[in-house]
Amino acid sequence: MSSIQNIAFQKFLKLGIKIAQNKIKGRETITVEETRKGLEKLFSVSKIPKGVKFEKTQIDGLYAEWITPKNLKNTGVVLYLHGGGYMLGSIKTHGPLMARIALASKTKLLAIEYGLAPERPFPHGLEDSLKAYHWLIKQGYDPKKIVIAGDSSGGGLAIATLLKLKENKEQQPAACICISPWLDLEVTGETVVTHAKKDLLVNAFGLQIAAFTYAVGEQLTHPHISPIHSDPTGLPPMYIQVSDSEVLLDDTLRFEKKAKASGVDIEVHIWKNMLHVWHAFGFLPEAKKATKDIGSYIEKKMK
Repeated sequence: MSSIQNIAFQKFLKLGIKIAQNKIKGRETITVEETRKGLEKLFSVSKIPKGVKFEKTQIDGLYAEWITPKNLKNTGVVLYLHGGGYMLGSIKTHGPLMARIALASKTKLLAIEYGLAPERPFPHGLEDSLKAYHWLIKQGYDPKKIVIAGDSSGGGLAIATLLKLKENKEQQPAACICISPWLDLEVTGETVVTHAKKDLLVNAFGLQIAAFTYAVGEQLTHPHISPIHSDPTGLPPMYIQVSDSEVLLDDTLRFEKKAKASGVDIEVHIWKNMLHVWHAFGFLPEAKKATKDIGSYIEKKMK
């Protein structure tokens, strides 16, 4: 059963969405910058928890930040790729979520500002993710002590990173964690239709705009764009959390089936009646429990 906080927040969110829709009614276009600020406002309801330190760094020109928890125990690192449809999101929007993951896992986390469309479409984000992974190895991190994680489009980018490493015959990280991953940029999943009225934050129209903006001239079926079309054979252990109310649920279910058939160690947890990437709203009991589970999984893979 959903918590009282979750039920109340979703009602509050529905009202906020109606108000926002009325404000933009009649406008022909909404700028990317306005949309980015909208995501910042939405995620600002969650604050950075106590007990973490943020430190700025550069990775060959790529902006990044270290997030170190005071309860640091593990010698590994989490490379985190934020979500936002490959067009939105930043360390600012996802900082609280990433900080809670660092605390829950007792592990340092590296957050990167990978390239976003339309300024830097595919393959810039993938190249930035690979650059960060290679940099971590140069810093002395053993791939067996690296976990790649991401939410929504960041989850898709995390898996695309694994696929590129496999293509390059490079060593895989210890594991991959995805939260509500977007894995099919063709937007063909059944739940895109069946869950359209349940999902408050994601819809087919928005996904299609983001997909074409990100892919530009590439085919949407390219496995590094839509991992649902990939061969998962040889990928490291994977852990996915998704809600049964999301339009992207079918992305996870189809990928899980392919991964299991390919011999991948994949664990999928489906939560009931939650928002897309509910983890971002840290005041929800379900967000706390889901983040705790992610932390436990990371700790297990760091051993």
